[in-house]
Amino acid sequence: MAQSLCKIYIHLIFHIKTTSPQVRTEDLERLHSYVGQLVNTTGCSVIRVGGTCDHVHMLFMLSRDVSIAHVAEEVKRNSSRWMKSVDQRHYNLFAWQSGYGAFSVSQSVVEKTVQYINGQQEHHKKLSFADEYRNFLRLYNVEYDERYVFRD
Repeated sequence: MAQSLCKIYIHLIFHIKTTSPQVRTEDLERLHSYVGQLVNTTGCSVIRVGGTCDHVHMLFMLSRDVSIAHVAEEVKRNSSRWMKSVDQRHYNLFAWQSGYGAFSVSQSVVEKTVQYINGQQEHHKKLSFADEYRNFLRLYNVEYDERYVFRD
């Protein structure tokens, strides 16, 4: 029997809803760790999870058995539920926006992508999430309609 071999790196980005409370700084590390566990439960292999109080960046190796949409759905659904359990009073309205951005990453820039994710706190002192996201869309030549990209 022939074996299917693949090694596909994905950089996935998603944002909280505009009506959602932001993630408190003291909860970020736990959230990122939990998101990494969720990625692994889909059969993919997490490399790095990071972000800020309003969005998440994930770098992972995509399993040959699942779709990016499945990974995004599982991670967002389960992490949203988990956030509510962390502090029901603060996170009772916590939710992620419905969309996400997924971008392929070449083996040659995996380490650069890890460093980019590690530097999110510093990076966003100079650049908003919306501008960062637009930069990704332009870099990857993704056609988009501004009216729908940043809506809940």
